[in-house]
Amino acid sequence: MKIKGVVLAGGTGSRLFPLTKVTNKHLLPVGKKPMIFHPIEQLVGARITDIMIVTGPDHMGDIVGLLGSGREFGCQFTYRVQDEAKGIAHALGLARDFARDHSVAVVLGDNIFQHSLSYVVQRYADQQGGARVVVKEVHDPSRYGVAAIANHKITAIVEKPQNPTSSFAVTGFYLYDHHVFSIIDQLKPSGRGELEITDVNNYYAQHSKLHFDVAEGWWTDAGTFDSLILANDYLKDA
Repeated sequence: MKIKGVVLAGGTGSRLFPLTKVTNKHLLPVGKKPMIFHPIEQLVGARITDIMIVTGPDHMGDIVGLLGSGREFGCQFTYRVQDEAKGIAHALGLARDFARDHSVAVVLGDNIFQHSLSYVVQRYADQQGGARVVVKEVHDPSRYGVAAIANHKITAIVEKPQNPTSSFAVTGFYLYDHHVFSIIDQLKPSGRGELEITDVNNYYAQHSKLHFDVAEGWWTDAGTFDSLILANDYLKDA
């Protein structure tokens, strides 16, 4: 199965202001590398080498200047600008022509995983279509999209619930078949005016086509001061 990669590195980075006043969040250091290197290395490590980078207009030049053609990573980059921060699903929708009829592996640019997710990609290839996400048990699930799980399948994802039905948070690594783009076309903006990736995942869940794996080792995003410090702490000796 041919799978293309998409790294979503847009947004305003408002939770990391003033660090993000003059640079894209995903260019900040995590360990000894810029943050965006980590999701790229996840994809390349899973033998996904045709990768689109989606980011905002303000720092696209800096992103391109850092990453180049992809040769140094052993891959090939395509770039696309998300003119406005209209949500993760909106950003993914910009990859429609890039993906064509192929499946896509989507990684949020601020998500850092301890171990390779190549096994997740392989299991997705084996399942032949639908969607697959990675979840991780957390102590504070109310901060995340929480997966309700029954009979080894996700039945629904609830965004930041007050009374979570499980402690499994949905991370920022997703695999979708090419039907994802028609699903995005059907979405309506949420209360904050964005197209939500949780709505995409719930569509697949409602049709019994959403599978999952539990991330091995630690996982964190790096989109807040606390999580950025945590990510750097995890990787201080890497």
